[in-house]
Amino acid sequence: MDAYLIDWANLLLRWAHVITAIAWIGSSFYFVMLDNSLSPTPHDDLKAKGVDGELWAVHGGGFYHSNKYMVAPRWLPIPQNLHWSYWESYSTWLTGFALFTVSYLFHASSFLIDKTVFDWSPAAAIAAALGFLAAFWLIYDGICRTLGQGAKGDLIVGGSVLVFVVFASWLACQLFAGRAAFLLVGAMLATAMSANVFFWIIPGQRQVIASLRAGENPDPVHGRRGKQRSVHNTYFTLPVIIAMLSNHYGWLYQGPHNWAVLVLLMAAGALIRHSFVARHKAHVQGRRAPWEHAVVGVALLIGLAIWLAPPPPSAEAQAAAARPVAWAEVQAVVEQRCLICHNAQVQQKNVALHTPALVQQHAQQVYQQVVLLKLMPMNNATGITEAERALLKRWYESGAPVR
Repeated sequence: MDAYLIDWANLLLRWAHVITAIAWIGSSFYFVMLDNSLSPTPHDDLKAKGVDGELWAVHGGGFYHSNKYMVAPRWLPIPQNLHWSYWESYSTWLTGFALFTVSYLFHASSFLIDKTVFDWSPAAAIAAALGFLAAFWLIYDGICRTLGQGAKGDLIVGGSVLVFVVFASWLACQLFAGRAAFLLVGAMLATAMSANVFFWIIPGQRQVIASLRAGENPDPVHGRRGKQRSVHNTYFTLPVIIAMLSNHYGWLYQGPHNWAVLVLLMAAGALIRHSFVARHKAHVQGRRAPWEHAVVGVALLIGLAIWLAPPPPSAEAQAAAARPVAWAEVQAVVEQRCLICHNAQVQQKNVALHTPALVQQHAQQVYQQVVLLKLMPMNNATGITEAERALLKRWYESGAPVR
């Protein structure tokens, strides 16, 4: 029953996390598009009101006219009823952390730890995982505050953060199970994104508004800092998503150079995102959309696909593929590699495999998780071989017989 209830918690938290993430990322994408699509207004009345840029849009049969004021409107007091975009961010992080707790921290010995990578206690692994989230934010924030000054400050900060992300990705893959490492890197970037909103963007906006309502000139540092962190969040978005999704594909994180796979996936996402950001501004300025960065990002993905492609089957493997699979062979693999977590007493994910009928009943799940995705056994704790995965593949494709 405990496993059943945890599965329900996992499902509902994952659902809530995806919903809030859609709201946050959708809001972020919209405002980035809006900010880069504004053009100077030709209308004197709007200029007199302090409008710095405008955008006309059509959607759902209606016309929308968006105006941006760099400081505040000159023609009316700041309204009391202001819309703030921050609950989407906070809700995404809270649901994500709750899901991480239920899925990984509660099962640290199975999900966080791979003893062939690094053998340590569940308590130490949990502390290190939480430390990753906190340490990344503190170091990233320190880089932004100390290196972001001067004409080339943004470039220096960007390069420093890139190097730090690469190092953190490598370190995570040396300490944690591959699946957990990929998720943890995505979570540390997402933590920095939400912390940017919580510690800098929203407090800065509140101080600006308080100064304006008091009739004072706001400190421009709040605008500069908020813009810097907002831009970072924009470029973190696709790397976070691919890090979160990629941990569902064992063939991505199980190799000896899994950290490089993760870095290249995230780099491809950032490059593709940059092309879309730059496209909006190019469209307003009448220039060609700069798709070169997206092309490089796609080339990275193609290169990864080629690099990770399985080798052609050997003559030995081809000969084995032509031989019928005996149920006794399949049963031996299931008993040695699967029953430790899927037996009469322990039924992870409500899957039991201790009888031939149950193995046949769950044959499709075995094929998907063990052969295609290579997610099971978790962290390959029981040491299943590629030859054994191939055996299960042939058994399933021959109709999954149990006699």
